[in-house]
Amino acid sequence: MTKETDFGFEQVREEDKARRVAAVFDQVSGRYDLMNDLMSLGLHRAWKAFTVALARVRPGERVLDLATGTGDLARALAQRAGPSGQVLMSDINGAMLARGRDRANDAGLLLTAIQCDAEQLPFADASFDCVTVGFGLRNMTHKATALREMARVLRRGGRLLVLEFSSVRKALAPLYDLYSFKVLPWLGGRVAGDAASYRYLAESIRRHPDQATLAAMMKDAGFDKVDVFNLAAGVVAVHRGLRL
Repeated sequence: MTKETDFGFEQVREEDKARRVAAVFDQVSGRYDLMNDLMSLGLHRAWKAFTVALARVRPGERVLDLATGTGDLARALAQRAGPSGQVLMSDINGAMLARGRDRANDAGLLLTAIQCDAEQLPFADASFDCVTVGFGLRNMTHKATALREMARVLRRGGRLLVLEFSSVRKALAPLYDLYSFKVLPWLGGRVAGDAASYRYLAESIRRHPDQATLAAMMKDAGFDKVDVFNLAAGVVAVHRGLRL
């Protein structure tokens, strides 16, 4: 029997989701950073800075940034790890990974970039002190599998930081829905020439586990002391867990 999963509000075959997500990011990669600034009014920079601070990366540590995109988190983490440490950039999408690598090079950082699937990480057990994933978990087909892989490659006591869109406070939900389903696709169409991809973005957020559910998933995957930090009234949340 063919298994199905969500692609936004649409149900698709599991084997098709990764391909369709890749097509979305191939389409938007050229205007990705500009759209992030416009969509969040620049707040994504503060959210990422907060995540980096919570990661508490120390000089000499080894860090894996999954779904790195254009590499904002990776570059900031590399500054913390210093020349004695190592930050690896990883993304399943080659176009996004190439932009992230280029931006790191432009910043004078020679970071290793590896294209791979977060559900099948090509790294040995206990390889990293910290794993981060920013705005990427919701696009993964098997989130529980990906979380277990993140736990596997972390050393005991290592940290996982998940920065992701989450469930907004109920009082703000009507206004947030209006923005998500009306303004966001319009903005995507005008700026990036692609309303459909930003409609998928809004839908994928609604399909993503809420704060409590994701915290429980992290615990099931092998993480302890899972803390949740809500930002912008829950529009975004940072989940931090320690590897058991």
